[in-house]
Amino acid sequence: MSDATTHLLLPYILAAQTQKHVTHNEALRILDGLVQLSVLDRDLTAPPGSPADGNRYIVGSGATGDWAGWDLNVALWTDGAWLRLPPRPGWRAWVEDEVLLLVYDGSSWIGTTPTALQNLALLGLGTTADASNPFSAKLNAALWTAKTVAEGGTGDLFYTMNKESAGDDLGLTLQTGFVTKALVGLFGSDRFRLAVSADGGTFFDGLSVDNATGIVDQPRLPRFKAYTNYDNYVGVGTWTKIGLNNTDHNDQGAFDAANNHFVAPVDGTYLFGATLLYKINASATARMRGRLVMNGTTEIRGSLGEISATHVSLATAIWLQTMVPLTAGDTVELQGYFRVADGYFAADHTSFWGCKIG
Repeated sequence: MSDATTHLLLPYILAAQTQKHVTHNEALRILDGLVQLSVLDRDLTAPPGSPADGNRYIVGSGATGDWAGWDLNVALWTDGAWLRLPPRPGWRAWVEDEVLLLVYDGSSWIGTTPTALQNLALLGLGTTADASNPFSAKLNAALWTAKTVAEGGTGDLFYTMNKESAGDDLGLTLQTGFVTKALVGLFGSDRFRLAVSADGGTFFDGLSVDNATGIVDQPRLPRFKAYTNYDNYVGVGTWTKIGLNNTDHNDQGAFDAANNHFVAPVDGTYLFGATLLYKINASATARMRGRLVMNGTTEIRGSLGEISATHVSLATAIWLQTMVPLTAGDTVELQGYFRVADGYFAADHTSFWGCKIG
């Protein structure tokens, strides 16, 4: 029969033993040192100078002095002497100076936090994960940084997201108060999209990139081309708004055909152009002028043009083009003018176009 327990090596009180209290107290001393094990340090290789009774340490490798040969053992200062407690696999120790829980694996003390987490069903960081969001994090900042070459990495960092097929969705959902305000990614196809919403229900594509060609489109960009399908008569000496009652295209409905002008839907810089085609009334020597006007009164600098001398009816034209910053709600209209003699601005070929460029 052994004279000590299997795991903690506590001494047994043997039959007919004298001074049984010595053996009993020795067992209590070991129990007191090991139960709820908490050590002050695990890096020292030599005993501290003035230990307090009950102080415990995991002895560092290469120990000297009274700890010589005690590498990785628990050293307990009790009754004025160091007591060696050899660890067994599964022993746990709290390291007070590191605020770290260790476990002995039979050859070394290792952290209880695993170095690899695999096949977890749920993971919540600062919050509770659930079936809808099996990985959930509640925090104020996050950092992903590349492993450097000096650390054995490449210096690169790739964040990969993958979907099963082209018809599936893949992207980032950006929310305010858990109401989706923007989507970035591949939705319903492999075409890259950036879409925004005011209410989380209706979305508008602000940017779309064809993955096959790289061609970029801005589906909601304000742009239009308007034209007149009738001859606009303009008398001599009067700036007159050209009636443009049809559009070839009118994205965002920015051109108001009822009032024959463009209305800026948002602040920005806009590019405009126009073509005014002359149609004779009586004189081929009419001096034909054109311009673009903001808010019905202000001539936009750089938009004024004039053609003099003898014209060819339905062949002589003015081309106007200019750029201007506008505030949402500003209007831009095309105006025509004749000097010397009256005339017409011809149907179908008299047009006005524009788009937002910044």
